[in-house]
Amino acid sequence: MISYRDLAAGFKKLEIPQNVPVIVHASLSKIGEIRGGSETVLGALLANFQSVMMPSFTFKTMLIPEAGPENNGIQYGNGKSLNQMAEFYLATMPADKLMGCLPETMRQHPQAIRSVHPILSFVGLGVQEALESQTLEEPFAPILHIKEQDGWVILIGVDQTVNTSIHAAEGLSGRKTFTRWALTTRGVYECPNYPGCSNGFNQIQDVINGICQTTHIGNAVIQAIPLKPLVSAVINAIHEDPLALLCDNPDCEQCSAVRTSIQ
Repeated sequence: MISYRDLAAGFKKLEIPQNVPVIVHASLSKIGEIRGGSETVLGALLANFQSVMMPSFTFKTMLIPEAGPENNGIQYGNGKSLNQMAEFYLATMPADKLMGCLPETMRQHPQAIRSVHPILSFVGLGVQEALESQTLEEPFAPILHIKEQDGWVILIGVDQTVNTSIHAAEGLSGRKTFTRWALTTRGVYECPNYPGCSNGFNQIQDVINGICQTTHIGNAVIQAIPLKPLVSAVINAIHEDPLALLCDNPDCEQCSAVRTSIQ
């Protein structure tokens, strides 16, 4: 069984300065059985890093309208059943289960702060300025704020397909983004600059291996990647090949829309 001491020692091996912020993505099941579960993992992270942020996205708020912008990576009018199940965004809404259990544990921390985006919120401790930088028009501003503070991304038992910072880099490269809609207590909000598909993001792994710090905790591989060179690597890859990091699924609506925008 993995203990707090195992986790704290593993995070320390990443050799990230305590005073720089980190963005964490995690699949705790990949580690193995953890004494104390996600609360132990959060405690070990906060013991090693003063500023920690995680995505706490809420996909249950999303609606599909009958019509909208062209080439938007979505089939309009086919979401009637999903729309009926949509929930009003509230700051107290749990993070989507696709995020894993750790962001929800963070959200419930008494000192945690959450940003206000009705789909793409972030939650954290010691990152108030980053969280407050987010707007509807700039959903990934918190990541870019942390980048400017020489922050890092930590991937716990997950690969680059869940690395939200790559989406932020895509936006900086000029790659096409999308519009989505969210149900809130103040009405339906249009949310621009929504990201596309991430299934092709592992293509960047060979490029960034030289800047990754890697260790193991239990059965999981832990990667730590400095944000500034990661973002630069993604932008360079897309500028060299506009199709870089797209998935190869011909039925993927988002990647097909990006390819159409390039043509």
